[in-house]
Amino acid sequence: MNYEILIVDDLPIIVDGYINLLSKTDFQENKPNFIKSHNCEDAYNKIFLNLKRKVNINLALLEASLPPYKEFNINSGVDLALLIREKFTDCKIIILTMHSEPLTVDRIIKKVEPEGFFSKNDITSESFPSIFKKIIDGNIYQSKTIIESQRELFKKNINWDNYDNEILILISQGVKTINLPNYIPLSMSAIEKRKANIKDQLLKGKGSDKDLVSKAKKIGLL
Repeated sequence: MNYEILIVDDLPIIVDGYINLLSKTDFQENKPNFIKSHNCEDAYNKIFLNLKRKVNINLALLEASLPPYKEFNINSGVDLALLIREKFTDCKIIILTMHSEPLTVDRIIKKVEPEGFFSKNDITSESFPSIFKKIIDGNIYQSKTIIESQRELFKKNINWDNYDNEILILISQGVKTINLPNYIPLSMSAIEKRKANIKDQLLKGKGSDKDLVSKAKKIGLL
């Protein structure tokens, strides 16, 4: 029986590296079948091809930052993960990233709830196959850098939900407040209240969006 594994990274050499590492894993009676992809559009098409063929994807390894598929609003590996969660409910998802900013890490954990979450800097050829085996056996795993990032958020006594994280991240990317409802399913008044709460915590209520982003970067949230 095949164990279908989708691997998505924009660098082909990285995808091949993961395949080499995963080939060392004991799949018991299952035979791994690797589905390779390098961007959101191609991955989207392969996900729906598997759906059409009625072939489950058992596990997905997704780089968090990927070339987007604008036509269907799939802008990252996180969006792919949410699509896979919807279409293949039993699929185990592993997110891989070079980012360690506390808000970005917290956003991914709350949004996707991945079975595995790795900083690419933490991956070694010696440890990855055994960790991967634990994940396919039903365990949850977060690498050292990801755990440390969450501790930083806890130390700063920041307890926002995912919408709050999204608001601050989008503002830092240059999205104007008036356009935030295009990205977040909340009313403008709800967004304004949340934004005011964020400013209260970081700026004691006073300051511009530029000041807010600057403060968040200064204390290591972004």
